[in-house]
Amino acid sequence: MKNKIIDWKLVIGFLLAFFLIYISFESKQVFWYLYTATMLFLISFAIINEKLDDEVSTRQYLSIGILSGVALFLLFAAGDWLISFLPKGFNSQVSKLYTRFSLEWIWHYFVLFLIIIPGEEIFWRGFVLKRLMKKMSIGKAILASAFINAIAFCLTGYLILTIAAFVSGLVWGVLYAWKRSMPLLIVSHLIFDLLLLIIFPLS
Repeated sequence: MKNKIIDWKLVIGFLLAFFLIYISFESKQVFWYLYTATMLFLISFAIINEKLDDEVSTRQYLSIGILSGVALFLLFAAGDWLISFLPKGFNSQVSKLYTRFSLEWIWHYFVLFLIIIPGEEIFWRGFVLKRLMKKMSIGKAILASAFINAIAFCLTGYLILTIAAFVSGLVWGVLYAWKRSMPLLIVSHLIFDLLLLIIFPLS
């Protein structure tokens, strides 16, 4: 039977993440500074309160991480193709996201791959999902963590980003529950973002 006591560290983590993400996305001019600081804070919060898992070999986390990152990108590419048949508002949101949060300076690439991507996995899967799994079944925990992740990005005002956070949260949540490997998730997320933002942008 799962522990029914309220997890106040989890609640505080939710609230801090929601507030900091909202502030970061509200400020276009200093977005990269604020979101980098947000991730550094959330990484620290997660590591203080949870042990990071790494239960698979290097070869396994690299192979599964790369394959899952490519597969998730292909899923998003298919979704982008379907969106092209929907009202123009959805297409314009994708274009606006690429324009507003484009990688303009070399340091943007460094913080994206060294801080933001690892930070999102450490907090949303290594902290939020892991603690939810102590409170409910694995399936429910994966759904709940993906939903909470999506709600946090709902504050950005971009519906398409909210949907993306939910879908990717489900995929990486399943991977985490299956392999319990943070390096695997980070590799998967790195490959996904590399394809989505740099090599084959969906714009």
